[in-house]
Amino acid sequence: MSFLFKNLRLLDPRWKEARGGYEVLVEGDVIKEASARPIKAAGATVIDCGGRTLMPGLIDCHVHTHHSEVYINRLEAVPLTLMMARSAGRLKRMLDRGFTTVRDAGGADWGTKTAIASGLIPGPRLFISGRSISPTGGHSDRTRRTDTVGPPCLCCNGMVFIRCLADGPDAVRKGAREQMRQGADQIKLMVSGGVASPYDPLESLQFTVEEITAAVDEAHAFGRYVLTHAYTPEAITRAVRCGVRTIEHGNLVDAPTARLMAQKGVYMVPNLVAYDAMKRRAGELGMPREMLDKNDEVLRYGFAELELCRKAGVRMAYGSDLLGALEDEQTVEFQIRGRVMPAIEVIRSATLIGAEVVCQEGKLGVVAPGAFADLLVVDGDPLKDLGLFKDGGPHLSAIMKGGRFHKNVL
Repeated sequence: MSFLFKNLRLLDPRWKEARGGYEVLVEGDVIKEASARPIKAAGATVIDCGGRTLMPGLIDCHVHTHHSEVYINRLEAVPLTLMMARSAGRLKRMLDRGFTTVRDAGGADWGTKTAIASGLIPGPRLFISGRSISPTGGHSDRTRRTDTVGPPCLCCNGMVFIRCLADGPDAVRKGAREQMRQGADQIKLMVSGGVASPYDPLESLQFTVEEITAAVDEAHAFGRYVLTHAYTPEAITRAVRCGVRTIEHGNLVDAPTARLMAQKGVYMVPNLVAYDAMKRRAGELGMPREMLDKNDEVLRYGFAELELCRKAGVRMAYGSDLLGALEDEQTVEFQIRGRVMPAIEVIRSATLIGAEVVCQEGKLGVVAPGAFADLLVVDGDPLKDLGLFKDGGPHLSAIMKGGRFHKNVL
């Protein structure tokens, strides 16, 4: 199939503005041509955009498609069949919001990715991390203090399926190799404490230099990379010096650490909407007080993180990290960042920079020949109103992924 988009304003994030007078030709699953002159394409289906904005599909670099509970420990009572059924709905709703690509930061497996790629369920392009790897007592360790035996097998419940515990360089190396054997596009390590875990302080350092380096070496050897959950300057610095590629969250970053990230070319993936939403809603959805207290602490530093990273020149990708029912606020991150960042920078974080993070530069996040035909038609100009992305996609007249319409009401 081929489609010729006409009567549009083209918002390619490589530019600073949307430009009128363009036409875009899609053939198969890729963009064949984008031109300011009329395109001749006999046999192509013409799509009249009615003066709306055509732009690349959105990229969310930090989602958890399998984390269908805000209080994650409740996944202990969720069998894998139910977890996958819930995930199918979450994935479709992400695509409904215009996210044609997402990077799962721990939990989704090759089966989920294959189900989407083969058309069994609708969803974004999926880049998977497999099971998040943590040391005993770290952010992925949800073992209760009253438990005295080892974790059950992977098929027992959703909680066990999404996490991996490893202690010592050899065990971390084996854990990383296992995730890549299972099709992981990147490896996820927990290197500091976290909000949604019961026992680890935020400032705790998790994994030694030797352990992190083991995972980085294995990922590089396999043509992959490591992303790390980290909050404090100490944890971020340790991870960066060990060669990780992206830092997730990073709320407590300071100026010297941001400069180090920029110097090393390490990406930051903030998730400010996650903490904002948890502050407002997580208590009623079962999150315990001790976790909510930690959330309050990291929430205080969110805007400072954006400013420090911008000033240092750190490239920041879009990430939401919303658990359970909070997923419906996935696009609110646009508005939060828009309070302190120009709209074009926010959009670039969810297009150009996101494409770099998932190693698809030039293939995603742009409207250019040879790129995948992942496109949105937006009712209005997002550069003037980032709120056009909110509320489940009512302002999206068309959503195309890989040359096929997921939605088209033009």
